Amino acid sequence: MDGDFSLFGSGQGGRIAVRHPFEGAFGTRPLPARALDRGIGEAVGRRTVFRPADHEDFGRVADRVAEGNAGLLEAVDEREIMQLRNAIATGALLTSGRHLQHGDSGQPGRNMEMFTNCATAICSFAKFYLLLNGSGVGRAYDDELCVVDWAQAPDLHFVLSPDHPDYPRERAGLLRFGLDMQIVPWGTALETFDADMDSQVRAFLDEVVLTAAPDQTGAIVHVIEDSREGWGKAVETIEAMAFRGEKDRMLVLDFSAIRCAGSPIAGMQGRPASGPVSLLRGLLNVRQHVIEAARENAMPLWEQALRVDHYLSVEVQVGGARRAARMATKSWRDTEVLRFIRAKEEGGLWTANHSVMVDREFWDCVNDPAQTGSLADHARAVFAEATRCAWINGEPGFINGDRLEDSRTGSARQKAVHADGRDFRSARYHATEAAALLADLAGRAARARFPVTTNPCGEITLHVTGGYCVIGDFAPLLACPVALDDVAPGSVPEEIAEVWDARVRDSVRLGVRLLLRANRMDALYGEEVRRTNRIGIGPTGLHEWAWVRFGLDFRDLLDEERAASFWRAVQELSSIAKGEANAYAQETDTAKPVTVTTVKPAGTTSKLFGLTEGAHLPARRQYLRWVQFKGVRREDGTWEAGTDPLLPAYERKGYPVRSLRSFPGMSIVGFPTVPLIQRLGMGDRVVTAPEATPEEQYRWLELLEKYWIGAEQGNQVSYTLKIYTDRHDLDGFRTMVATHQPHVRCCAVLPSRADSDLGYEYLPEEEVSAGRFAAITAMIQDDDDDVREVVDWAHLQCASGVCPI
Repeated sequence: MDGDFSLFGSGQGGRIAVRHPFEGAFGTRPLPARALDRGIGEAVGRRTVFRPADHEDFGRVADRVAEGNAGLLEAVDEREIMQLRNAIATGALLTSGRHLQHGDSGQPGRNMEMFTNCATAICSFAKFYLLLNGSGVGRAYDDELCVVDWAQAPDLHFVLSPDHPDYPRERAGLLRFGLDMQIVPWGTALETFDADMDSQVRAFLDEVVLTAAPDQTGAIVHVIEDSREGWGKAVETIEAMAFRGEKDRMLVLDFSAIRCAGSPIAGMQGRPASGPVSLLRGLLNVRQHVIEAARENAMPLWEQALRVDHYLSVEVQVGGARRAARMATKSWRDTEVLRFIRAKEEGGLWTANHSVMVDREFWDCVNDPAQTGSLADHARAVFAEATRCAWINGEPGFINGDRLEDSRTGSARQKAVHADGRDFRSARYHATEAAALLADLAGRAARARFPVTTNPCGEITLHVTGGYCVIGDFAPLLACPVALDDVAPGSVPEEIAEVWDARVRDSVRLGVRLLLRANRMDALYGEEVRRTNRIGIGPTGLHEWAWVRFGLDFRDLLDEERAASFWRAVQELSSIAKGEANAYAQETDTAKPVTVTTVKPAGTTSKLFGLTEGAHLPARRQYLRWVQFKGVRREDGTWEAGTDPLLPAYERKGYPVRSLRSFPGMSIVGFPTVPLIQRLGMGDRVVTAPEATPEEQYRWLELLEKYWIGAEQGNQVSYTLKIYTDRHDLDGFRTMVATHQPHVRCCAVLPSRADSDLGYEYLPEEEVSAGRFAAITAMIQDDDDDVREVVDWAHLQCASGVCPI
């Protein structure tokens, strides 16, 4: 199927010659869709991928995703569309959860922000808007990049019409408002909502929420539109006025046009809207805890920005299925970086991952006693305080800023500076009020020591003023053309191996092309997308593939000679990805991609099929996955009214069930769970994350950077390395970080304690011994397919792919 043919209508105009690079391993007819892994895979599919109204299976998902992506070019060869569809349907090309969720025939008319997992922002309104679209957003809080003094923000007033359905009137509405605004204690029920609480809520309502705009000369009244763009524009207006120093002006924000809580959001597959009270709460917190606090007591500008971003991020929620994902970084050279380091320890700022941006000079100061002077003393103080805090709560981390792609190649310095807001403009949103602020910050960023930062998970490097990277996963294990049970690990028949390997290669090529087509969508950062054409494709389920295809376990992979066949394959796939990206960019008359290879966390996509996530080892061998349900058992053994009927049903079938003290009115069910890697015949050769030494895991990262990321066009590997405090002390932790962290681009190091020592009433995953696991499963009698597990989104954020037995 190699060869050139002509294609009209590339979207750029004119006639271009297009290679058809595929080996044809996925055939020319629709292949059967791979079944999702029982339990968590099915739960993730129902929660984030499938559209219930369409009665989807994964084959239908593959149909619409391939159709939508192909529509981004005016003409795509039908053979490629079928190849793409089959690669997705078999699980060999998993794209990312956002593509699986939103991809369909309407994709060409949608905004790119819905399909970008990773982004950066340099203003609070930009960060907020991107979070509302579902992007994970990184922001640098370096002194040289924070210029807005929120103490100079306008006098804010809030209006919600009494005719709005969410305006509290009767007792139930007042209670709900009081709970939302944290005026009454969490868990207060209507029967315990007394007169004093009622009065407190009414007094707060009268003080904070106006029913009409005040009649004051010079007041600006801004009606917030019922859209993500409307919410973003409200924050842009405040931030721009603060930048201009308009403290003496009044800004009235009217929330009355925002749909009521629970209304379906069409662009989010009908998920319920948060309503106006959520945004009202966020902006009220900004007014009280940042604007007014900064006026009363000096607060550094970077801390103002950090706190504004936190309070707004709390309100980013879509039907309980989306939470804000943020990275907050600060240069180690900043004089107040020690305050930044302690911010997480002091509590309250929980919506972002915090990291200190460091470089070779920093590590030289830390590791070389001969280094003297104030800068060396400062570096050692930063290292000591950062590791002390990280030892307690896991943050902050270290990011090697001088090893980030943009800084190494100098491409960040090439970004143009515009004063008309064109760097923040799409068909949906145009930064008008903040154009001058954006231009000022762009000029500062051009001179910044660290012109790039990362996304929340650390695997993507992006310009601090704003950029995207569309990312996707391929799963080489799932490209196997026969059932995994029919293959002896490491002894794959030649005829199967040829098809399998060709499918893996084609899934990489197809994934690269899918991502580059996504870069053609209408984008807020369209100028930056055209300049860099960034993508990030990476593997997931690596450990399963290494075992079944090559017969290698984790420790085998650390021996380059023994695992030469594996690493040769990884390097070949990296070359294929970069070669295909460069060729396809040339064919479509777009820029050569600045980055191509990455390894992302792959949480959602890996869970669909029970794979280990990205580069991570399995977290546990077998465990109970605890899931919350509404309901409480009475002392006589019966269940209270309003209990979820699944609770007593699961209990009758023998699943472990217990009520919670810390979450009144809730109970949990334990589902026996084992990862796929435990079902591949590895036995004792399975290595879990707690069993691998830190040195082994750093070695694993170095090899992935060498063979997959490569020296050119590579992003980073997202990886969390847990250090168990019962095996290492603080001094040992510091020695390990100082020794190994300078030699990898990025690695999150998380000190952890044994589950039993954490002090929580329960954890989403509880490791159990093999004997107890067998005893629990022996008690379960569940042959009723009508009992479907209902999984809360918060419990899908676990550390490993899983599958109940």
